[in-house]
Amino acid sequence: MLLVAALLRLVGLGAPHELVFDETYYVKDAYTLSHLGYEAAWPADANLAFNAGSPDIHLTDPSFVAHPPVGKWIIAAGLAVFGATDPVGWRIAVALCGVLLVGLVMLVARRLFGGATLPAVIAGGLMAIEGNAIVMSRVALLDTMLALFALLGAYFVLIDRDANRGRVEAWLAWRAGERLPIGWGPSFWARPWLIAAGAAFGLASGIKWSGLYFLAGFALYALGSELLTRRRLGIRSWPGGLLTQGPATFLLMVPVALVIHVASWAGWFATSGGYYRHWIENDGGQAWGGLLSWVPYDLQNWWHYQAAMYGYHVGENTPHSYQANPLTWLLLARPTSMYWHAEGDTAATILDMANPLIWWAATAALVYAVVRMIRRPTGRDAFILVGIAAGYLPWLLYLGRTVFQFYTIAFEPYLILALTAALLALLGSPGDPESRRVGGIRLVGVFLAGCALVSLFFLPIWTGAEIPRWFMNMHFWFPSWI
Repeated sequence: MLLVAALLRLVGLGAPHELVFDETYYVKDAYTLSHLGYEAAWPADANLAFNAGSPDIHLTDPSFVAHPPVGKWIIAAGLAVFGATDPVGWRIAVALCGVLLVGLVMLVARRLFGGATLPAVIAGGLMAIEGNAIVMSRVALLDTMLALFALLGAYFVLIDRDANRGRVEAWLAWRAGERLPIGWGPSFWARPWLIAAGAAFGLASGIKWSGLYFLAGFALYALGSELLTRRRLGIRSWPGGLLTQGPATFLLMVPVALVIHVASWAGWFATSGGYYRHWIENDGGQAWGGLLSWVPYDLQNWWHYQAAMYGYHVGENTPHSYQANPLTWLLLARPTSMYWHAEGDTAATILDMANPLIWWAATAALVYAVVRMIRRPTGRDAFILVGIAAGYLPWLLYLGRTVFQFYTIAFEPYLILALTAALLALLGSPGDPESRRVGGIRLVGVFLAGCALVSLFFLPIWTGAEIPRWFMNMHFWFPSWI
């Protein structure tokens, strides 16, 4: 599965030999960030020079950016290895993150489904051939990196969850030997995987602020899982864990995330040319007074920058021809065109179009997971639904904002896991009648083969291949896909 993922993401990565869609921001920001320590402005028509292999035309004036620096530092690593004149250098770091994302989906699936190999292969295979995941790995945007580090944090939470039962059992055995009342239960602090999770979520939020939603969601999941474990093991006053373990979980995860997020701005702090770097000293900004007057100007200026970025995000409503209302994301109503070139009877495009069969089946599986969670809650379904909720529901608060379908890559791994769970249900269990098992295997096999064929059909429009116009038109099943 990793080999398939690598081939689909790395072969032909240098085409097209021009900045596409929002690469115009992130690749050039990565270049100036690595040279100046902050994102700088560019002259008009800079893309033409950059595409032609002349990137050293940037200015030294600071540029206002909408997202924190971590993702751009990762892109800059690719530029450092392959050079800024090679499109592979622009995209290689994101492509490798896309391959790692497939591998991480398999690790999560293996742990989530009790160590079984089959769920890992199914989940990894679906993620490897899925169109949204392929496109977002082949263009130098930030969202695949956000998905990777958010899922990494969730994976660390899973590891901590699995270790938690043993911790509680050991504590119960100790208290029984001491013949002491159990009370509200313990507060566990020696939990390195929660600290690691906080660090991963801090890196995710250092790519895009939306990583903070994953931090909040999975911190609550970690605490909720522990409370349920205490309940199952017979601690009658298990709700008291909110007061004993709740603060510990918060302090293990949140401070390290915030420290890493702030530290990701090290280039901005270490240099003097960044946007709003001297807002108070040179631009007439109002310094804090009263109890906060002791805060250094550096941090006050940085906070003002964050406030300005937040204002931009919540207020961005410039119409775009490929914007997609979040209410339609699960329906796949408006994919994002990132590149288009036509000449004569042929055309080439990079259309961020998910594999329709996988996507719609995953949406149905999401509904199935919600029903299962209502009827008989499990930690597996809770994990999947928390991931989807953290990546999707916050956008419903900003329906007036200009947003795009490709944002869904942040929660797509959890949709794939939901689909994997549904397919395993179709396969049945060893105790089912043979006819039921055979029928389930055939049905799942036909579905997976169909997913592969649909991906093969859509692959040319995911990778910018030049194809006949009549064949291109066959991919636009609905007017909104054009």
